[in-house]
Amino acid sequence: MIDTHQSLPHEAADRITKPFARFLKIEAAAGGLLLAAVLLALGLANSPWQDGFLRFWETPIGLTFGSLDFTRSLRHWINDSLMTLFFFVLSLELKRELVLGELRNTRQAALPFAGALGGMVVPVSLYLVLMSGQPGMHGWGTVMATDTAFVIGCLALFGSRIPPTLRLFLLSLAIFDDVGAILVVAFGYGEALNWSALGLGFLGICIVAGASRLGIRSVPVYFLLGAAVWLCFDASGVHATIAGVILGLMAPTRIWVSDARLREILGRVLAVPTGDRRQGDAASHRDLRQAGRAVTESLSPVERLEMMLHPWVGFAIMPIFALANAGITVQGVDFAQPISLAIIVGLVLGKSIGVFGFSWIAVRSGLALLAPGLSWPFILAGSFLTGIGFTMSLFIAGLAFHSSVLNAAKLGILGGAALSAILGISLLIWLTLRRR
Repeated sequence: MIDTHQSLPHEAADRITKPFARFLKIEAAAGGLLLAAVLLALGLANSPWQDGFLRFWETPIGLTFGSLDFTRSLRHWINDSLMTLFFFVLSLELKRELVLGELRNTRQAALPFAGALGGMVVPVSLYLVLMSGQPGMHGWGTVMATDTAFVIGCLALFGSRIPPTLRLFLLSLAIFDDVGAILVVAFGYGEALNWSALGLGFLGICIVAGASRLGIRSVPVYFLLGAAVWLCFDASGVHATIAGVILGLMAPTRIWVSDARLREILGRVLAVPTGDRRQGDAASHRDLRQAGRAVTESLSPVERLEMMLHPWVGFAIMPIFALANAGITVQGVDFAQPISLAIIVGLVLGKSIGVFGFSWIAVRSGLALLAPGLSWPFILAGSFLTGIGFTMSLFIAGLAFHSSVLNAAKLGILGGAALSAILGISLLIWLTLRRR
């Protein structure tokens, strides 16, 4: 009996739609796990075990070599090293969409880019106006970014009742403004620059580029080079997570083994009847090894790395980050504090006004193209969802705020994210019911 599923041919479009669908599924599932981690962190931080829970993340971990000290707190290692992988995967997805996906069309890519730009400029402006002359002005970066997993998780509640183009718009926008936010982190929240370490970091990037040009395809080699680049940026005063963005954007999108060559190699292996391969047959074993490598290399490095790392980021790194950073004690903290209020206004009003307004201007001016099936009411609903800035907002808050006001900032982030989600989901419910 013939298995029709295995005999179906592959279309060129599968290289675009299947990786995108896989990315969305992982993000949607990760959003639920992330929410559970947030609730767990909040519960433990306000329980009888709060002292032990909060102290745990301050545990010093590291190595000392003479005058070189690589000892940091557990929270610091999570926020600086593990989150580098988070930004690396975001950069991989951005590059895949720009080179292989729907964003190859410049005018289609211009719409989420314009929305992301507005979603950074307007919230920051509102925050600076509200915090003018007050301690905490330096925390303007907390209102810039959008949490991809939470946004895609919210959209997953509606299934096919919302336009697929809305998912693409919000995913692209979230990636654009997360990359923008990490650039701000690297240069706006760094320390005094160590030019020698920075120069070594860029030398490491050049070595990575050279290794790629020479045809070196070993993942462990690039992992070691990437770790060296990360250490150099960490010592330079520029925030080390920028290494993840740069290396992700450098990953090649071209496949090494074409479909025709893959079929030729596999055909040579399959030509030998089952059971005819003798143990110790060097030629037969060489063909098998070559076939295995050909199958692996028939996917581009961008796709392979994303498939390998994205589940780890979504189901391990982000929940761990939430546990380490979302645990705030609510006693003695209220939403009326200036920092909390400014962050809520920036996330809820600033993001929605900026995303919708800049998107509308981009389309009306002819710079951007409105995708088929994507209407302005749905863009407005999506604009509210972009105020869910959880991951990056907490990340930047940890860098920008003193410990005395950090809880107030985190409360504003959680409150702004919750209110943004409620407004966005409510509008989507109304729109989908009206369509039905």
